[in-house]
Amino acid sequence: MQTQQLGNTDLEITPIGFGAWAIGGGEWSGGWGSQDDQESIAAINRALDLGINWIDTAAIYGLGRSEQVVGKALQGRSERPYIFTKSTLRWKEDRSVYNSMKEIRQECEESLRRLETDTIDLYQIHWSNPDEDLEEGWTAMADLQKEGKVRWIGVSNFDIAQLKRAQAIAPVSSLQPPFHLLKPDVQDEILPYCLNQGIGVINYSPMASGLLAGKMTSERIENMPDDDWRKNSDEFTEPNLSRNLELVELLKGIGERHSRSTGVVAIAWTLHNPAVTGAIVGARRPGQVDEIIDAAEFRLSDDEFAEIEAFRQQMASKSPDATV
Repeated sequence: MQTQQLGNTDLEITPIGFGAWAIGGGEWSGGWGSQDDQESIAAINRALDLGINWIDTAAIYGLGRSEQVVGKALQGRSERPYIFTKSTLRWKEDRSVYNSMKEIRQECEESLRRLETDTIDLYQIHWSNPDEDLEEGWTAMADLQKEGKVRWIGVSNFDIAQLKRAQAIAPVSSLQPPFHLLKPDVQDEILPYCLNQGIGVINYSPMASGLLAGKMTSERIENMPDDDWRKNSDEFTEPNLSRNLELVELLKGIGERHSRSTGVVAIAWTLHNPAVTGAIVGARRPGQVDEIIDAAEFRLSDDEFAEIEAFRQQMASKSPDATV
């Protein structure tokens, strides 16, 4: 599988990485419903066996559970993937979530223990919140890098102004933004800025949290467990859902021309942008990995990309408030 250098790092990453948000399970505000840890471990190992060489997780996913599962999955593997994780979202004993830029060092130590590793390959600030503490938080990240606890440091969900504030303290190796067909906003200014600055980009939710994977229906959404955050998401409910499923049909048609899944086409749309180094693709079972692994190699032609863009513009003209 081909690789590409991530920003200013020495990390050569595959075009897609394993996203570990969903394997954190339910029972927290960003949960995806119940999840079997053994299935998660099998999914991780399937991804690695097929050539994916990086995993992206976060301390907050499952309130530490995702990192623990990743750590268990990697035990005994002769070749370990790059491990990326994130800080600044914390939780209390009652499982309520809060933001803190002041506890990054403690968070790092906790993540290292859960991941059962001595070094994190890429450590990222999850959200710049509270924003006035950004400088303090990024300084802590730079100190951890100097000490060797983390190899490279990046950010997630930052705008250009926040990137510049961080860059004034220490180089930003990567940005992790939400970027998919239903949320393309970062392509206008943020992605060009990253490309110009040599900041690597690893986008999350390229399939819009499964909505663009080609298997979502109103009935399936209605039957989702109550602790799956998507059940009440605007994009998964009307009036947006019907419009989004029209887009899915277009992607499905393109995929059928190449014997590729709908989700692979959605991921390819994000990888078409030259600023994107790799896309974070979540999976909860080995079979889901098999369905998306082609995204590591499949690319849209310019004509197919234009076809999708024309559809997006058409939908936007029908609905001025649409985000497509």
